[in-house]
Amino acid sequence: MKIVTANDLKSGAVIWWTGVGWSIDVDEAADVGEDGARVIAREEGAQNAVSAYVIDAEKDGQGVRPAHIKERIRAFGPTVRLDLTVKPADANAVNWVI
Repeated sequence: MKIVTANDLKSGAVIWWTGVGWSIDVDEAADVGEDGARVIAREEGAQNAVSAYVIDAEKDGQGVRPAHIKERIRAFGPTVRLDLTVKPADANAVNWVI
């Protein structure tokens, strides 16, 4: 699975391409397959996102999980303060990144 991540141009938040727009929730990320470059060109051209790039990910029963730890941290948030993560109420939060 290939997904597109970027930063929101206005807020700087980490965002994920859903197939129709952007979301801060990686679980809403859509598989772009070979169309990643086209999505990036269109969305950066429209100034909807900045620093977009395609990454590898897997989808399982728990949702979409980026393949590389750097991207998992971007998707989830800080690893040292679980109360500041994207999913602070998730009891399995500590296991999600690694």
